Amino acid sequence: MFKKKECVAMLLAGGQGSRLYTLTEKTAKPAVVFGGKYRIIDFTLSNCVNSGIDTVGVLTQYQPLVLNEYIGNGQPWDLDKTYGGAMVLPPYQRQQGADWYSGTANAIYQNIDFIKRYDPDYVLILSGDHIYKMDYSAMLDYHKKMEADCTIAVIDVPIEEASRFGIMNTNEDGSIYQFEEKPKNPKSTKASMGIYIFSKQKLFDYLMADEADPSSSKDFGKNIIPSMLAGGERMYAYPFSGYWKDVGTISSLWEANMDLIGEKPVFNLKEPSWRIFSRNATQPPHYTGSGAIIKNSLITEGCEIYGQVENSILSNSVTVEAGAIVKDSVIMEGTVIKAGSVVEYTVMDGNTTVGCGCHIGADKSNGKITLVGSDLAIPDGITVPAGAMINEPALKELLKEVK
Repeated sequence: MFKKKECVAMLLAGGQGSRLYTLTEKTAKPAVVFGGKYRIIDFTLSNCVNSGIDTVGVLTQYQPLVLNEYIGNGQPWDLDKTYGGAMVLPPYQRQQGADWYSGTANAIYQNIDFIKRYDPDYVLILSGDHIYKMDYSAMLDYHKKMEADCTIAVIDVPIEEASRFGIMNTNEDGSIYQFEEKPKNPKSTKASMGIYIFSKQKLFDYLMADEADPSSSKDFGKNIIPSMLAGGERMYAYPFSGYWKDVGTISSLWEANMDLIGEKPVFNLKEPSWRIFSRNATQPPHYTGSGAIIKNSLITEGCEIYGQVENSILSNSVTVEAGAIVKDSVIMEGTVIKAGSVVEYTVMDGNTTVGCGCHIGADKSNGKITLVGSDLAIPDGITVPAGAMINEPALKELLKEVK
């Protein structure tokens, strides 16, 4: 007989991530490369492991192939357990039929049987598209101490930015008396991080009631949380003060990557007590040629640098040829920047080749990030203007204009 789990984590990783444009045309947002050698989802999975949570259901839906393959059996995160571990949970055929997940709450509702399998006392709901380190066990201790039905992690944001978030208004003891979704005139600066701990039976009760409501959006923020507040349940805000970044846009993804470099990085990946685990194929050490110039950059294994790299993040197996310049950019795996080309203030997806003498993007002072998709071959001498978003159709149109 297997021992019951105290807490099971449910990681929502099925969103489309449309604001990342071409980066998510072929893959789910949580599987987007970050920091040279990681995927966005690595941070949430690593937080689970470091917090002692060894049963994680990963709910996938949109473009799941890369993400499913990446997670595999969970071994890189020590989640390859005989009982528990990491399990990918796509929508599946049931006796009543098959349905896509229609919202965050519906996704959890469809997997109630998975949760019941481990008979936990508590359920931790997470999102797979944030960059942060957090001890969920401390949040769980707080939930138990307050005898809460639901605990919501919150982070203090500037008052001028509060209207972009779901805001929790609380009493002095941390109990939540009101939730406002993106309020025009916020009463507090406690922004929801989309991290919830529920006492299991309360969660089940509200999920089943919500599922029976045809007018519901089947969403935690829009439906479940307001319903619990209206029902007078014990709800508390758990304050978080560390680094947290929602990388849902190209600019926020670029900013979070830049937070990794410098003499004193804003976000430290080298903390021994809180390792970030990832699935990476073994690569040879990176190579720097005799004429290479590298300043304030992260260069991953397998890269070959003969040109100049400055203020940039390079994933594995990137080649920068002699005379090429990469500046203020995020370059993903397998990309080749050929001789004499300049890449500035750009996010470039993997396995793209930039021909000789090209100019991609412009100095970051113009404020426009250039986005280049994966598996492209940009011919010699092409200029891609600042702020352009280049996928295969857009590249064809650009080449027509050049001709």
